[in-house]
Amino acid sequence: MSRSEYHERTESDADSDWHARPLETVYAKLETSEEGVTSTEARERLEREGPNEVEASEGTSPLWILVEQYSSALIWVLIVAAIVMAGVGHTVDAAVIAGIVVFITLFGFVQDYRAEQSIQALKEMSTTYALVRRGGEKTEIDTKRVVPGDVIFVESGDIVPADARIVDESNLSVDEAALTGESVAVSKEVGTVEEDVALAERENMLFKETVVQRGSGTAVVVETGPKSEIGQIATALEEAEDRETPFQAEMGRLGKIIAGVVILAVAIIAVAELVVGETEPLQVFLTAVGIAVSAVPEGLPAVVTLSLALGARRMADQNALVRRLPIVEALGSVDVICTDKTGTLTEEEMTVQRIVTNREVYEVTGTGYDTDGEFLQDDEPVDEERVAEVLRCGLLCNNVDIGTRERTENRGAGNGDDGTHDAESGEQERTYLGDPTEIALFVAAQKAGFDHEELDEEYPRRGEVEFTSTRKRMTTVHETPGGDPVAYMKGAPETVLERCEREFVDGEIVELTDERRAELEARNENFAEDALRVMGFAYRPDVAADQVDDPDEGLERDMVFLGLQGMLDPPRPEVTDALAGCLSAGIDVVMITGDNAVTARAVGEEVGLRSTTVITGPELEEMNDEELAAGVEDVDVFARTSPEHKTRILQTLQAKGHTVAMTGDGVNDAPAVKNADVGVAMGIRGTDVTEQASDIVLLDDNFATIRDAVKGGRRIFDNVRKFVNYLLSGNGGEVTMVFTGSMLGFGLVITPIQILFINVVTDGIPALSMGVDPPAGDIMERDPRPPDEGVITDRIVTSIVGIAIFMTVCLLPLFTLNFYGELVPGYDVLGAITGWSPSYEPGRELAQTMVFTGFVVFEIVRIQAIRYRYGLGIFTNRWLVVAVAVAVTLQFLVLYTPTGQFLFDVEPLALVHWIQIGVSASVFALLMAVFVKVQDRYFERY
Repeated sequence: MSRSEYHERTESDADSDWHARPLETVYAKLETSEEGVTSTEARERLEREGPNEVEASEGTSPLWILVEQYSSALIWVLIVAAIVMAGVGHTVDAAVIAGIVVFITLFGFVQDYRAEQSIQALKEMSTTYALVRRGGEKTEIDTKRVVPGDVIFVESGDIVPADARIVDESNLSVDEAALTGESVAVSKEVGTVEEDVALAERENMLFKETVVQRGSGTAVVVETGPKSEIGQIATALEEAEDRETPFQAEMGRLGKIIAGVVILAVAIIAVAELVVGETEPLQVFLTAVGIAVSAVPEGLPAVVTLSLALGARRMADQNALVRRLPIVEALGSVDVICTDKTGTLTEEEMTVQRIVTNREVYEVTGTGYDTDGEFLQDDEPVDEERVAEVLRCGLLCNNVDIGTRERTENRGAGNGDDGTHDAESGEQERTYLGDPTEIALFVAAQKAGFDHEELDEEYPRRGEVEFTSTRKRMTTVHETPGGDPVAYMKGAPETVLERCEREFVDGEIVELTDERRAELEARNENFAEDALRVMGFAYRPDVAADQVDDPDEGLERDMVFLGLQGMLDPPRPEVTDALAGCLSAGIDVVMITGDNAVTARAVGEEVGLRSTTVITGPELEEMNDEELAAGVEDVDVFARTSPEHKTRILQTLQAKGHTVAMTGDGVNDAPAVKNADVGVAMGIRGTDVTEQASDIVLLDDNFATIRDAVKGGRRIFDNVRKFVNYLLSGNGGEVTMVFTGSMLGFGLVITPIQILFINVVTDGIPALSMGVDPPAGDIMERDPRPPDEGVITDRIVTSIVGIAIFMTVCLLPLFTLNFYGELVPGYDVLGAITGWSPSYEPGRELAQTMVFTGFVVFEIVRIQAIRYRYGLGIFTNRWLVVAVAVAVTLQFLVLYTPTGQFLFDVEPLALVHWIQIGVSASVFALLMAVFVKVQDRYFERY
């Protein structure tokens, strides 16, 4: 069903006419009011209506995961082999092969199921929040807990949490493309519309999952979850997209290459076995099967996906929520991080410390959001009236509210079993709701004794010209106690000053002279040099009547300058070390901020940026693309920038070949975040739109978390590369050993059943445990991985070939010594040198047992040899220790139990045999050590 067909059906059959009813009727039907529902009523409605979420895909069912394990052609080859074996009377071999098939499929099922569960858990952790009024008080809650009757507040950048009827709005326009397909934003207004109007024309309604493009508004929720318009579409259409990760694609390509090589090798071995070795056709067939299964890593994609998913879960525990698993690959290649300043490098708890007004400078005491403080001049307290006007402006031209917020340990994770917050047990905390800069102004006014509720009643707001990153200012219109309109403005000092012709001094309005402008600009520079963020304030007492109810930018002229407020947002204590860690890892850090150049440089110096060369937004606009490209790599600070500047900086860095991580929070940051190689959204102060455009959400808005995310990404990539190297080199050794034995006329040097056992037990279990290896000690001291470098490097290719040869060179003597009783057939070299002759009966079964066990020991040695290159000791991964212990235990059960000996055609080994294997393994380890030294001369370390 198409979207238009769906709308035709639902619009004709719908029995909800919320858009056509008077607001009083809407409130009555919902049994709510302008104050919203109470917390008790909200809990009852949540139980009755269910969570406010669209029925999402539950992922792949366990049954389907199990069925998919049998989609591999190699599994069916084994099944056919078991059937053939049973048909010719080899029932024991058939039973063993069938048992191994079951084990392989169950093992694969467990891996895939755990990966699926981890991916679903990550999806549940991606939580958004809504600002609602409950019982007359503003509260920030998980959007899943929004219920019909809630009064919600939305502003630019928010994703609408539910279908709602608009109660109040200011310049509100909404992008409804996700619902209606219309690319042009829809202007919204209060009122009623005709009952039969199309969905796209219901201008008094907000719809779930649409995006507020500009303005702000208040609305009462009428439908939630599957009953919302978008929910009904989702229920009717149910589309799911399965995307293959880059790792899976690379493994798929690798599998095809190996499959081609295996077919050729099997053909050659078959001819050699039949012609040279005169082996029975059935054994030739089973050898071919064993080689195919051991050579092609059919379980590798599942191991990769599971490692990515588990690694992403660990990163989420460190406040970095990975929204898309493939991004882990890009994390390892990031060599430039473009970061915001406020809240990311700094504490985001601003405090007003200095005020300029009435042509004087005043100090403000107190820190953070504590409302206790004094106003000083020359260290002496002054009357709050001296700063009252500029503080009143900062409080009225302000959208902060005091309300409540759900107290959670981690803003990204839910407390309930379903990933939502438990309405019964969720604690509430009193907090300021709004922008940190506005909160600082709010608190400063409270220090002077202003009460925001009383001031709002005394000066009720009549209109607003909203702040945007382009305008860099905000203006509100109010009604004075005398009934006259007045406008208040705040914004960047230069932006405010250029709109002022007058100044307020000691209760009088005087001319703002050029000399006075220069003094104020100098004062702004001095504040900025002390790392203060400075805002300018102005008002206009003579607002025209037509500007009250319909304010626009024409209102912002001939303003009266009130003063400056300088606020400090101290750097986070952990940022300096985190930034130094990035620089040592070969990652450049670029700070992009809206602050002026002086403040930006001061903060850059304080946190330890390598260069404090600054380019401002206006300077950036004057540069052509060639000029920017020539100098962009030498600049660590961009100041007075807009979101459009962010995108241009990003594109220039990418054109220079860099892999860039870009942070953002505002809705206008979304294009830069989306187009970055790794888009990073702020989870606390970020808008929903930016979160949806991002690859990673920082649940704590902390730069150190970006550093930890890069480290986590490198760790995951290292682990994937380690077990890929391990699996492929081991498989290559098996193929080479069987191929060489066949070419030399030795026949089967190892049986197919033994190969399958090695493939499942010795390879599979330890490889999985290597996925949780700890990070290498130098993981953040290496340069970033080139973006075009895959998992399989030239070094790993040479390792696969070299290890395969070394395994064969070291294992063939074990075979010949125990098959013929001498190292070289026809001449007892060992006996001639030592006078020793074997006290056991040589033969094929013993020789195959030695090769079989030798492979198991060699694989264990190989594991630690790979990990040693990363500086990891034997006991640094307890899961790997357990996995190796399990593999060794199972090998001993095969060798020393009658059942194991019967099923796998092996003989128990004596001490002398273990000594031989030990000597062979030592030679193998020595050859690997020498080979690594040779590789170090031609390849990068890893």
